[in-house]
Amino acid sequence: MKVSVDSDRCRGHGVCAALCPDIFELTDDGYAEARNPVVPDDRVDAAADAADACPEHAVVVT
Repeated sequence: MKVSVDSDRCRGHGVCAALCPDIFELTDDGYAEARNPVVPDDRVDAAADAADACPEHAVVVT
């Protein structure tokens, strides 16, 4: 699984980073980005939960 954050959709709610801080982080500007775009097998469920919880649907899972 890979994840990314659509910067046009992200509004900086930080839900993804709060739920899965080893995969997502907030930039100095307060917007999310994928710290680790290739999700380890043991973190797939957490990354998927973070994507589902994004209020702007900015987290893209492939």
